[in-house]
Amino acid sequence: MSKSYDLFVIGGGINGCGIARDAAGRGLSVFLAEKTDFASATSSASTKLIHGGLRYLEYYEFRLVREALKEREVLLNMAPHIIWPLRFILPHHKGLRPAWFLRLGLFMYDHLGGRKLLPSTKTVLLDRAPFNDGLKSLFTRGFEYSDCWVNDARLVVLNARDAAARGAEVRRNTEVVRASRRDNGWDVEIRDTLSGSVETVRAKALVNAAGPWVSSVLKGAIGMNSQANVRLVKGSHIIVPKMFEHDRSFIFQNADGRIVFAIPYENDFTLIGTTDVDYQDDPAKVACSDDEVAYLCKAVSEYFSKEVSVDMVVRTYSGVRPLYDDGASEARAATRDYVLEMDEGEGQPPLLSVFGGKITTYRRLAEHALEKLSDYLPAAAKKNTWTKDSTLPGGDFEPGDFDHKVASLKSRYPFLEHDHAHRLLRSYGSDAMTILGYAKTTAELGAHIGGDLYLCEVNWLIEHEWAVSAEDILWRRSKLGLHLPEGAVGVLERYLASYFEANRMAG
Repeated sequence: MSKSYDLFVIGGGINGCGIARDAAGRGLSVFLAEKTDFASATSSASTKLIHGGLRYLEYYEFRLVREALKEREVLLNMAPHIIWPLRFILPHHKGLRPAWFLRLGLFMYDHLGGRKLLPSTKTVLLDRAPFNDGLKSLFTRGFEYSDCWVNDARLVVLNARDAAARGAEVRRNTEVVRASRRDNGWDVEIRDTLSGSVETVRAKALVNAAGPWVSSVLKGAIGMNSQANVRLVKGSHIIVPKMFEHDRSFIFQNADGRIVFAIPYENDFTLIGTTDVDYQDDPAKVACSDDEVAYLCKAVSEYFSKEVSVDMVVRTYSGVRPLYDDGASEARAATRDYVLEMDEGEGQPPLLSVFGGKITTYRRLAEHALEKLSDYLPAAAKKNTWTKDSTLPGGDFEPGDFDHKVASLKSRYPFLEHDHAHRLLRSYGSDAMTILGYAKTTAELGAHIGGDLYLCEVNWLIEHEWAVSAEDILWRRSKLGLHLPEGAVGVLERYLASYFEANRMAG
């Protein structure tokens, strides 16, 4: 007999995990299925910003910008370990948008969203330290404003963890083969992509949050056509060695009307992005093209005193944004707002499909999704909007207390190097102490994998965050892949193989 749930969610990106968490917190029984790993596609390929979207003001996206600006501080309070404030420098380029236009946009940016924690915009002289570090001398005036940084893949997995802690059944490597309406509910056939085993789950309502695959899931597994279409837009990023020493980020205007960010990344690098290119191929095969690498290098080289060349690039990544197709002629002008499409009828169980969205507005999207489903799931309305004042796992401290938390961790574990303690707090917050346990020496952290990665952290990620591969650990649960010495990946892969083989043998 099939197990029954109130809600079945397809997709383990930020929107799917956010909806599952919100629903589970309202007392609904929830099943979430992710075909591969959580945040394995678009949700780990963002520019990693919690931001209002300054450039969206030019496209009159006022509702979206206002909502996103309000969410910045909500999310900062929810997860101060993986989200923190950034100051952005916007140089005035005399050949592009005029200074008065930039000031007007930043004035609106400061006042649309009820900013409380983040500092306001100010004019800065770029020929003085620290602002002149890295820039060409011809840029003498600019503006400094606030947004926030986020570890995007960790935001997703923390939502998945909290959903599971609140009773949701959360599974990775689980493909939805077919979903059919039956007797006022959905029969959802799922397949374990590792073992090949198949089972059927019953649910009162179905959410299609498959991101770039939202339309293909509708047409394939669900077997219906939708009037709404998704516009796939590729965004690519490059990572280069550190281009400047200060902690500010840059937002550069480009002659084609786009903007490009240059952001301090993982201590030793600068993250540069992004592009906007219409994409027609399989989202699973997305990759940064040579043309995109050249475009990004050229765009930032117009501003940096040192040219950024193609051979400086140490890594690239790309994601496919599943934007709602609003008919915009250019990819960069396509709306970043989300659309929730309901397929329902008298006596029919509902299907909600998610089109578009930004990582910044995922929490509000989840609230709106459950609001739309509340007629079918009365329990969804009983505990409305609870997530606004919640915290994600490890985030149970004030944003301003982070440095104090690092000092406390260092005091409790004096054998830790400062950078190691800082990284653990940035990744896990208060869970860092659980990971380190009763260790009194480095040797008690377990075998050394490489860099500052030890077995205690690896085991935590396996047991608490569904990690099964080196890629899961090094590129999504952390960005340690940028730092580990040659050979460490092999050490990790051999350990994971032996771990899962031992568990398989044990039953």
